[in-house]
Amino acid sequence: MTAQYPDQPEQHTDHHIGLIVPSSNLTMETELPRLLRAREAALPGDRFVFHSSRMRMKHVTPEELLRMNAQTERAASELADARPDVVATACLVAIMAQGPRYHCTAEAEITEALRNEGATAPVVSSAGALISGIEALGAKRVAIITPYLKPLTEKVVRYLEDAGIEVVDALSLEVPDNLAVARLNPQDLREHWRRLDVSRAEALVLSACVQMPSLAAIQPVEDEAGLPVLSAATATAYRILQELGLPPIVPGAGALLGGLTDPATSPTG
Repeated sequence: MTAQYPDQPEQHTDHHIGLIVPSSNLTMETELPRLLRAREAALPGDRFVFHSSRMRMKHVTPEELLRMNAQTERAASELADARPDVVATACLVAIMAQGPRYHCTAEAEITEALRNEGATAPVVSSAGALISGIEALGAKRVAIITPYLKPLTEKVVRYLEDAGIEVVDALSLEVPDNLAVARLNPQDLREHWRRLDVSRAEALVLSACVQMPSLAAIQPVEDEAGLPVLSAATATAYRILQELGLPPIVPGAGALLGGLTDPATSPTG
């Protein structure tokens, strides 16, 4: 009689991802796991585990963004206790509103806070990741959609242009309440992008905000527009996978994560 043995558990590697998010964020902790769960299904062997630390913020105004940034050290120190493999800070406009290249300062401050607590994880920011993602696509000119009031969108435009990326057109949806931003229907982006002049654009940033849902529309809009389409969330996923030393590939999430970009693209910082 042949002995029967239980199935052996599937071998996998756990990757622990730390997230620093606004207290009112509902989307980054939804879209990023969805992206990486899709990768798990397509490329078995790697499993992604998420840990979050929060900073208080309800309304996307310059004053609240500044107060939120002041909580960075505390949030990073708490997250260090989980000993993550990589840390992503996920509020793009909070960083871009502070002026050109501030993501380098923010990433350095988080790195220092982690090191002070004995954590060695590399740090990425959604702001720096968006720039890196655009560069990885080889794009110099982009059109963008944001949920912000126009003055904050203008800060995002200036930030990108300081990094050498021309913004040929920008659409502001003008939703200041951060919870309301999270409730926007991503399918509406399939119409919103048509309000942009993309005739000179080499890529389309469908959501320059990690709180505005867009994942469901990324691939459909890319197919409709005939342009590479990315978002703050897909760009952050791209940089996280780079820092983990994994191929930045996620099926159905646009050209940036389609395996056609150069994974050796240097991070901006």
